[in-house]
Amino acid sequence: MSNVLQSIPVEDLAALLGHGAATVHEAAGADTMLPPEMRPTFPGAQVCGPAFPVDCGPGDNLWIHRALYLAPAGAVLVVSCGDAYEFGYWGEILSTAAQERQLTGLVIDGGVRDVTALERIGFPVFARGLCVRGTGKSPRSGTGAGQPITVGDVRVCSRDLVLGDADGVICVPAARVPGLLDAAARRTAKEHDIIAGLREGRRSLDLLGLEP
Repeated sequence: MSNVLQSIPVEDLAALLGHGAATVHEAAGADTMLPPEMRPTFPGAQVCGPAFPVDCGPGDNLWIHRALYLAPAGAVLVVSCGDAYEFGYWGEILSTAAQERQLTGLVIDGGVRDVTALERIGFPVFARGLCVRGTGKSPRSGTGAGQPITVGDVRVCSRDLVLGDADGVICVPAARVPGLLDAAARRTAKEHDIIAGLREGRRSLDLLGLEP
């Protein structure tokens, strides 16, 4: 994948995931948070990788199927559904196909289904909710894949970094990725120092400098 994320070693992506979405969010900036309604569909689901945006249109998932074969290996599909949340845009078939395509995960601002099968397959899926209702397959729906989309208040481009865990999902602009791991590591170290101070009996007010 020819972008700024191509040079990030897999171990660095794993390290960012290890710091957690909340800490990386604090390091990257407040404008990186995707809607908090988008949650992992099964316990332990985690994702960290370059975004591949998809706009499938309301109640239709044809562009999601197409995106599976347009996205490069390692990409995270980030899908906008035109605010039509009550459809099951993704399920067992698409998770199986995505896994075979060696994609990293799915983040969708809409509903999914087949959640028991999704957990069994183990392909990380983050969604706004669950819905059994099926979708259409119209060639006229949606604007396509690979172009910028907006999810909540966040613009998602194909060179951005997506990270999700039990706390939620963030999307970091590609330009902010260099140095992000170091910034996250500093925040983690600071939090460890604060926790150590608390265990020594000190006050959070003092450790965080919240009072003069």
